Amino acid sequence: MNRFHVAVIGGGGTGAATAWDLSRRGFRVTVLERGELTSGTTGRHHGQLHSGARYALADRTIARECMVETLILRRIAADCMEYNQGLFIALDEAEAALAAEFVDACRGAGIGAVEIPVRRALAMEGAVNPLVLKAVLVPDGTIDAYRLPMRFFASAAALGADIRTFTEVVGIDRSRGAVTTVRAVDHRSGKPVSVSADAVVNAAGPWADRVARLAGAEVALTAAAGTMVAVEGRMTDMVVSRLRRPGDGDILVPQRKLSIIGSTQRIVADRDGLAPTEGEIAFLRSAADNLVPGFSARPVRAAWTAARPLAGRSSDDGRSISRDFVLIDHGKKDGVRGLFTMLGGKATTLRAMAETASDAVDGYFGTGTRCGTATAELAPYADYWRQR
Repeated sequence: MNRFHVAVIGGGGTGAATAWDLSRRGFRVTVLERGELTSGTTGRHHGQLHSGARYALADRTIARECMVETLILRRIAADCMEYNQGLFIALDEAEAALAAEFVDACRGAGIGAVEIPVRRALAMEGAVNPLVLKAVLVPDGTIDAYRLPMRFFASAAALGADIRTFTEVVGIDRSRGAVTTVRAVDHRSGKPVSVSADAVVNAAGPWADRVARLAGAEVALTAAAGTMVAVEGRMTDMVVSRLRRPGDGDILVPQRKLSIIGSTQRIVADRDGLAPTEGEIAFLRSAADNLVPGFSARPVRAAWTAARPLAGRSSDDGRSISRDFVLIDHGKKDGVRGLFTMLGGKATTLRAMAETASDAVDGYFGTGTRCGTATAELAPYADYWRQR
């Protein structure tokens, strides 16, 4: 283990994977999370293992990243995923006209997409809308939104990472332009906490701009809230999506014995206490009926809203912002050395995001470490609790 200590702020998927990567490289790591692990955006996403097909038409970079990371996650955390594939369906002529372009875009990004006969699609998923005009099969899947990051946390803890929950960061001190200390409050005891740090990775998701300001740095971030609705019953075994450019209410994801439709998108200033509106719930239930008739007749199990941390600022609903991730070195941008912020990305790309952040930390110290997380199988998620 080297002598450098890194504080990771944020106990979601990005923070989990970063703690694991840095710990493997020999850094001493402390994770600070203001609530319970995965209690932010990570625990409230759609649960889709993205092949990247959804983004292939508009952004082949993130599409390719998703496909690469999907294959890696299948190797290192196989039990946290269901490899149920995805079905993109065209329900009108405009969507049907996109099919060939969509397949070509997917293949250009390394995604094995293939158009299949409608008859075969309906045989594979008998609950989908029988008015399908065209269908494309892609290697999508589903993620257990809790167990996957917990496997990263368990692996990091096994290497000595200090993971502190209900510990809210309230300040980041600097000396001679470099970060030195993270100040926090332990909400269990009410007492102040001080953590000496040679570097800080800001993995606070939609709260990353607020964390950066504690150190006198700025982050351009759009918090885009999305609502999802889950109904009782597993209506499909595959992820079913509209064959069109990304929009609202166009993905249905099976999770255990539930079916989840998502999502919507609206820009929000306050990322805390988000809740779905009646209009969003009604819209999503209707949109789901277009994909799988009868969705809205099912009992609603839950509806929730989470804020996506999109990298950049948007004057519209945020759809124009790339879903790719961005690493900000605040030493170069704001004169705050040792502070790094990770923004954007997908749950599917959490490992790659962590690799990029950890490479930046390594470069800052000149330690010459290498990432090995693409091939190292993660510890069982339950090991985290056994180690406490």
